[in-house]
Amino acid sequence: MIKKLTDFKNSKPLLFDLACGIFTAILFSSFIYLEYFGFTLKLLNTIFGLGALALFLYSPKRAILIAGFLIGLLWFYWIGYSFEYQGVGFMTPIITVAFGFIYMLFFGVLALTNKVYIRALLLFGLSYFEPFDWNWLQIELIFVESYIGIFKYQLIFVLTALTLPNYIKASYKYAPLLLIILAFNFHMPEQHESKQKIKLVATDIKQEDKWLRKNLKKTVQLIYKEIITATNEGYDVVVLPESVFPLFLNRNQVILNQLLSLSKNIAIVTGSLTHEDSKNYNVTYILQNGNYQVAKKLILVPFGEYIPLPKFARKIINDTFFAGQSDFKTATQPTDFIINGEKFRNAICYEATCQEIYEGDVKFVIAISNNAWFAPSIEPTIQNLLMRYYGRKNGVTIYHSANWSGTGVVK
Repeated sequence: MIKKLTDFKNSKPLLFDLACGIFTAILFSSFIYLEYFGFTLKLLNTIFGLGALALFLYSPKRAILIAGFLIGLLWFYWIGYSFEYQGVGFMTPIITVAFGFIYMLFFGVLALTNKVYIRALLLFGLSYFEPFDWNWLQIELIFVESYIGIFKYQLIFVLTALTLPNYIKASYKYAPLLLIILAFNFHMPEQHESKQKIKLVATDIKQEDKWLRKNLKKTVQLIYKEIITATNEGYDVVVLPESVFPLFLNRNQVILNQLLSLSKNIAIVTGSLTHEDSKNYNVTYILQNGNYQVAKKLILVPFGEYIPLPKFARKIINDTFFAGQSDFKTATQPTDFIINGEKFRNAICYEATCQEIYEGDVKFVIAISNNAWFAPSIEPTIQNLLMRYYGRKNGVTIYHSANWSGTGVVK
C-alpha cells in the first residue's frame, strides 16, 4: 500500500499534492461541520485533529498551500455575507477568496522548509498569531471536543509526539507517539452554575429587517412580551440579544422608562446602542431595581467595527465599503456588573471569543450576539466552539443570548 502511494506521488505529484491538501483541510475542519450537523464525536475529532497536524508536518510544500487556502474557505466563507447589508454585496465572493489567500499565507510559512521539527516549531508559533487581529482560527480549537486538551503545553506534547518518529530509525521509532497520552484532557478548571435563574431569549429577526423603522414597534412589543413572560415564570434575570433594540436607547426616553419600570420586578440585560459626546457605542444595558448601567464594548470586530490598518487606508476602506459607519468606540477595560450579589462579566458577540474578557476574577460571563449578519452559515457553530474553548480554559460559564442562532448556556 505504501509502495503504491509512493509510486502515485512520484508519477503524479500535482494530483498527489492536491489530494493531500484537500484531505488535510477536511481533517482540520471536520469538527466544525460535525458539530454543525449535531454530531459531537470525541474519538473521531481526536483522530482527525491528530491526522491534520501530522499532515501539516509531513506533507509536500504545495499541499500545505492548498490546505491553507481551503481551510480559509471552509472556516470563513461566511464573513463576506455581512457586506450585503453595507450595500456592497459584490464584495462577498472577493472577501471569501481573500480569506482563502490569507490562510494560504498563514499556513504557508510551513512550506518554507521540509524539516519536520522546524514545521512543528512554526506550527506552534502560529498558535499565537492572529492575522489582522482576527483570532477565530485557534489551532488548539480542533481539540475542543476531543480527548486531547486545549492548553499550549498539550499542543507541545502532540507536536513533539508527531515529530520525533521522523528522527528515530530504530524499530521503536513510533514509541514517541505515546507522548500523546500526556496531552489527554485529564482535568479542566471547574465551571460553576450561577445561583440566578436566568432566562436566555433567542430571537430570529432577519438582518435586512432589523433596522427598518416600520419594524421597530413590532420588535419593541416582542421584547416587552419576553420580559413580562420571564417575570411571570419567576426568573431573576432576562437576557436579550445584541442590539435587539435597533436604536440609541439613551435617546429614547419612552422605551427606557418602560424598561426601568419592568426592571423593578426582574433584572434586564439587553443590547442596544448609545450615543455620547458625538461617539457611537455598541453596548449592553443592565437594568435592575429601576436603575440602569451601560457596559461598553471593549474589543471591536476587525473590518466590522474597526479597520486594523494604517490611518490613511482605514479612512479609504471605511468610506468606500462601510459608508463611514465602521467607527464604534470602545471601553478601556472589561465591564463587570452585580445582579443580586453575583458578579457577571459583560461580553458583546466577538468579545466572548477573546481571552481579554476572561482575565481577572471571572466566573460568569453574560454574552449577547447578533448572528443574523451571517445567516445561514456555520458562524454560530464556530462562535460556540470558541466560547467553549475560552470558557473551559478559564473555568468560566457563559450565558449567551443571540439573534438568529447560538442561544444557550456554554460550558
